[in-house]
Amino acid sequence: MSDDPTFAIVDPHDPDAQAALREYLAEVAQHISEPAIGMHEADDVDDFREPRGAFIVARLGTDTVACGALRPFDDDTAEIKRMWVRPASRGRGIAATLLEELERVARQRGFARARLDTNEALTPAIRLYESRGYRRIERFNDNPDATHFYEKYL
Repeated sequence: MSDDPTFAIVDPHDPDAQAALREYLAEVAQHISEPAIGMHEADDVDDFREPRGAFIVARLGTDTVACGALRPFDDDTAEIKRMWVRPASRGRGIAATLLEELERVARQRGFARARLDTNEALTPAIRLYESRGYRRIERFNDNPDATHFYEKYL
């Protein structure tokens, strides 16, 4: 297995994308008390399709180890969603590289900024976003599980 991940934009209904998304949803639900997020979210992925959306998987060899998505928030803003790295693959910089890839694709799709949200319990995610230049902003969506909101000009 290669040490460097490869990234691919895939249909969010693709079996690898769905498997990663379901692992993400299960893990997030473990970290948030009484989460509103659930497995039904795996079916709500059409916003992550091209031409302006994207669902990206990261692979080590043939093993899918991470995912992330973006969707249009408005004409100039992409919203980054569903960022996740399989626990066994953490600590290798995959999340930071995945975030860079999502930003690259957002710029390619014509977006000038990116927004995202997370929960206070996901402290590694908060550290990642803040270390990559995301700044705290006011709530911009109605996600009941989100406690922290961020934005970055691309």
